[in-house]
Amino acid sequence: MFVRDRMTANPVTTTEDTLVFDALKLMQETNVRRLPVVRKGRLVGIVTESELLRISPSPATSLSVFELNYLLSQLRVKDAMTKDVVTVSPDTTVEEAAILMRDNAVSGLPVLENDNLIGIITETNIFDAFVELMGIRRAGTRLTVSVVDRPGVIAALSSIIRDLGVNIISMATFFPTEEESHIVIRLSTKEPEPVVEALTAAGYDVVNVRILN
Repeated sequence: MFVRDRMTANPVTTTEDTLVFDALKLMQETNVRRLPVVRKGRLVGIVTESELLRISPSPATSLSVFELNYLLSQLRVKDAMTKDVVTVSPDTTVEEAAILMRDNAVSGLPVLENDNLIGIITETNIFDAFVELMGIRRAGTRLTVSVVDRPGVIAALSSIIRDLGVNIISMATFFPTEEESHIVIRLSTKEPEPVVEALTAAGYDVVNVRILN
C-alpha cells in the first residue's frame, strides 16, 4: 500500500502572511489540525494548530483589548510554521511514512510530486490503513500462535489452515523475545475449534483465541 492510496489529495493550505487568527479559523472550518504553507504553489513550511495556539496570547493575559487586537494583527503563520518539512512522495509506502512520522515526531507529511504539493498523509490515514491491512473490522476469529522463529513456519501454518478450507484474512508476526515469535492470524470463521485442534496436533502452541463480531 502506497501513500497515494491513503493520502488526502488537494489539501487545505495557507500562506506565510496569513494571520494566525485566520489560519486557526480556517482549520476550524475545514476540520484539520495542520496546514501546508505554500508560496506561489511551492511548499515552504507546515503549521499545526498547537503551534499557532502556542504563539497566540493566553486568555489570562493582562493586555488590554486594544493591545490584544494589535498583537493578533501582527502574528502571522510565518511566525509559527516549521520550515524544515519532512515530506514523502506518492510512491512512498505507508510503512515508510509511518516510520518517518514516528522518527521525526510529526503527525502529518505533505506529499510532493515533482516539487508540487499534491496531498497530505496524516496519522489518521496511517491508522485507517493499519485497520484495513489487518482486517480488524471484519468478523471472524483472531488466533495467536507461539512459534520458534524459523524459515517456513508461516507456510506451514498457512497449509494447515488451507487444508481445513478456512480463509485467512490477515497474518502478522510479533517478537516477544529473540527466539520466539507470536503469529497473529485472523480467520474468516467464528468456529475456530478445528483449526485450533489441527495446529495443536501439529505441535503449535495456540496461546489465545478470540471470536470477533
